[in-house]
Amino acid sequence: MRALRQPSKPKAGSMRIAITGANGQLGRALQARLGREHELIALGHGELELGRPECVAQLVATGAELVLHPAAYTNVDGCARDPELAHRVNGLGTRYVALACRQLGAPLVYVSTNEVFDGAASAPYFEYDQARPINAYGRSKWAGEQAVRELLDRFYIVRVAWLFGGERNFVRTILRLAAERDELAVVADEIGSPTHAGDVAAAVEQLIATPYYGTYHLVNAGACSRYEFAAEIVRQAGNTRTALRPITLAEYKRDSTVPPYTPLRNLAAAALGIELRPWQAAVAEYIGSVQ
Repeated sequence: MRALRQPSKPKAGSMRIAITGANGQLGRALQARLGREHELIALGHGELELGRPECVAQLVATGAELVLHPAAYTNVDGCARDPELAHRVNGLGTRYVALACRQLGAPLVYVSTNEVFDGAASAPYFEYDQARPINAYGRSKWAGEQAVRELLDRFYIVRVAWLFGGERNFVRTILRLAAERDELAVVADEIGSPTHAGDVAAAVEQLIATPYYGTYHLVNAGACSRYEFAAEIVRQAGNTRTALRPITLAEYKRDSTVPPYTPLRNLAAAALGIELRPWQAAVAEYIGSVQ
């Protein structure tokens, strides 16, 4: 393990925060948002290998007062091909992070997913709707949620969905493919909540300033299909050349089983005054930053 960055002198009122998955798109967004007020210990894969018991002691050694845990094995099809790896990283790995928080006496922010739900609903999921994951990725993240609830009294479980904001995500992929092709086939019967990583980071910043622990859905307002998401991306990019062709999930062959309908409803955070803007506005800002 590489040596951890030595912390700077903390500001008055700041916390010492360890962030797992620091090189991911949400990890980077959290650093950008929280680094202005808090002392951050950024832990990428090189500094912390999830799924190994040794990571408990490694996290405890940081002396963190709060742990943010967005790190995960997020390759959904990869999880389907190797469910044991998914469970080791996302389930056991989160258990080890929770055990470290227990030793530290520190609250934990665990980033979970819309895919803990089965997608059989006809209205957006509330925070305490019954989780019924139908794929290996969702089951491994649900295992992480259960470990957090079992081991800790102070935690925020934050479910997100369809994240964009870094270098590799759906928005970037559509922009690239639309620039290369005259037609794109996009799934029209998978519906969810597109969410900007920077908006999640801003919401987490507000959430950790409160003592209101529990489960939260932090997603941009509104919902759409993958096809509608792609159409908005192409429109906002000013691409009038590329045609979009709707296809079904059944036509789009992949290793994982996809829950078809998983929009999330932000009820708990909104009650605290924490609301995220419409997904279309978030897409517009992101496209403006990468074009």
